[in-house]
Amino acid sequence: MKTNLDSAFPTSEAIEAELKRERNKIRYRRILKSTVYALVVVAAVAVLIATLLLPVLQIAGTSMEPTLHNGEIVVLLKTSSLERGDLCGFSYSNKVLIKRVVALPGETVYMDGDGNVVIDGVPLDEPYLTEKALGECDIEFPFTVPENEYFLLGDYRKSSIDSRSSVIGCVPREQIVGRLFFRLWPLSEISFF
Repeated sequence: MKTNLDSAFPTSEAIEAELKRERNKIRYRRILKSTVYALVVVAAVAVLIATLLLPVLQIAGTSMEPTLHNGEIVVLLKTSSLERGDLCGFSYSNKVLIKRVVALPGETVYMDGDGNVVIDGVPLDEPYLTEKALGECDIEFPFTVPENEYFLLGDYRKSSIDSRSSVIGCVPREQIVGRLFFRLWPLSEISFF
């Protein structure tokens, strides 16, 4: 015979179900909290890596065509040690510009009216160009690159503003952000440099 007192107290099954529900809530909160912490740590590490070691840039403009195109996304490797032919990023007027290293510190550069480049008396082989041009040039050749500076040119010489112009000139080593390391976008063009 059931009394009113029996219905006033929960059954042991109901107590077990409630305890299980509470344990699940606690476990869910713990998992959610650890997931959020992990995501925050991963995001912080990604930002640090992108800022300090591997800056990510989007190409704007056509000065590096046909090698790089407007809208492509590239990754730089932070370094100030460059070789001839490297693509590098450098700080200029609160922007990072991408150009190609043509002459190293102390070398003498000569460009003729057709855009042929000669470094220390040796013609430069430039297979990455589709068209040569003297372009925007207000410096006199032969030109000796100052110590700790680089002579940089765009690959689309007709319109690139680069070391041939006194506006930019040779780029000091401390302005070099890094060497182009990887093309990230578009996916069809993913490649290492």
